[in-house]
Amino acid sequence: MTLDEIRQILEMVREHALAEFELEQEGVRLRICKDGGVQVIPAPSGAPTPGAVAPGPSAAQVLPAAGPHAVVGPAPAVDDDTALELAVVKSPIVGTFYRSPDPSAPPFVEVGQAVRKGQVLCIIEAMKLMNEIESEYEGEIVRVFVDNGQPVQFGERLFAIKGQ
Repeated sequence: MTLDEIRQILEMVREHALAEFELEQEGVRLRICKDGGVQVIPAPSGAPTPGAVAPGPSAAQVLPAAGPHAVVGPAPAVDDDTALELAVVKSPIVGTFYRSPDPSAPPFVEVGQAVRKGQVLCIIEAMKLMNEIESEYEGEIVRVFVDNGQPVQFGERLFAIKGQ
């Protein structure tokens, strides 16, 4: 993937106001996040793990610069001991995000709380239907990306979970 191709992709993402974009081509995985910059990561051999974020020391990082240009440089070195593997739970539908079953109830999960596979994390209301979103991962909630009552788009990040 050339720098000009990456620039074209960045321009398309800006033009269509996409929150997140991911492409895997010729052994390179490109992931662009609205609030997190851009990462170009060599694709691992075999099938990619959905939702896993684990940039290695050989990853290159591309961050948008002012105007239509991008700056390319090596990513910061990551020690194997300090590398975290985070699973990202994304919205399977468009709707309104709710952290609890009703306004007076406590949230389903909090940052720092351990969760298990199949545990309800939140509710997304779509067309007057309440859809429980369950964890596909076991681990600890390290981040909640969306505020209670906010609209979410398909594929938008909801939670980051650090595996056990």
